[in-house]
Amino acid sequence: MFNSNFYYRFYYFWWKNIDKFILLLILSLFSLGLFFSLVSTSLIASDKLNTNTYYFFIKHFLFICLGIFILIGFSLLSQKKLFKISKILFIVFLIFLILVPFIGTEVKGSKRWIDLMFSLRFQPIEILKPFFIIMIASVLSLENYKSIYIKYFFSFIILIPIIIFLISQPDIGQSLLIFLTWLSLIFVSGINLFIFFSFFILISLLLSYLIFVLPKFQYVQERLLSFLDPNTGDNYQSEKASEAITNGGFFGKGIGEGTLNSRVPEAHTDYIISVISEEFGAIIVIVIMMIFLIFAYQVLRKIYLEQNDQIKLILVGSISIILLQTFIHIGVNIRFLPTTGMTLPFLSYGGSSIISTAILSGIILNLTKRKIN
Repeated sequence: MFNSNFYYRFYYFWWKNIDKFILLLILSLFSLGLFFSLVSTSLIASDKLNTNTYYFFIKHFLFICLGIFILIGFSLLSQKKLFKISKILFIVFLIFLILVPFIGTEVKGSKRWIDLMFSLRFQPIEILKPFFIIMIASVLSLENYKSIYIKYFFSFIILIPIIIFLISQPDIGQSLLIFLTWLSLIFVSGINLFIFFSFFILISLLLSYLIFVLPKFQYVQERLLSFLDPNTGDNYQSEKASEAITNGGFFGKGIGEGTLNSRVPEAHTDYIISVISEEFGAIIVIVIMMIFLIFAYQVLRKIYLEQNDQIKLILVGSISIILLQTFIHIGVNIRFLPTTGMTLPFLSYGGSSIISTAILSGIILNLTKRKIN
């Protein structure tokens, strides 16, 4: 009886109402990530771990399976339950973020991860991002407060502790991503442009102070200076990444013929687009970018038809953070932006990134479902 009721609910309340084209785009991006993981990480596993050459691929596959399960779970929830659960999870993962300086694991000079049992490690900010969007959108759409500036103030109060704890790790890249996502939400909510740009300039000056004055952020300063003047600082990773893109040309060198995997640490995460371009060519990168743009367009079409302000803001925030992260990742790979260590949504290897993207995708699918009368 349980199974029949479950399948009935799954088919009639999920499959028949879900936006199947958006679901297809999401699954296509995850599948591409899995394929590129297979062809790009086997060499890394054999060289660095001296073990099963499919080690990273198997882990990537398991994380995507978990991600799909989470995606379906979030898209199955009623909107009321989605908002309630998201607010609870926001508090839970905010606590984890606060605990990072105390119990976090330091990797390459940054303390951003928390170790769990069975050698599992996760990055709290990655899981926090989808719920941050829902919290900010909920605050900006509050009906109890008529003044929009009070809502901006409350949303800023939510933003500040997250930025502070990210900066303390230090993680300027994620700080910038969270801040830009917050800006995109208050921008579409109808803020006065003078106030918007004044605030943007103020925060930019504050970040500049942190980067160029405080010793803790010297590594960020070095990255910026080496980006502006390639003759100074260590540009090895970015140079090899851009060189790989150039060597790949339009059609690529062929599967397994790329060398970036073995020359740059974490190429399968921070420089995955360069790995893809080197082996498969710029044409595949263009196809991937087109899928992202079509995905964004389909979500924006739904926003245009939506009447509920809270849902509009959540969808804007969700697609904004995906596009911003994609832009930053590709910008770093082509040396248009300084190195930030930003993964590419859907495609980069990494459990926290995959789960975060799956949650965002589940939220998007939930809020773009056909309404049941």
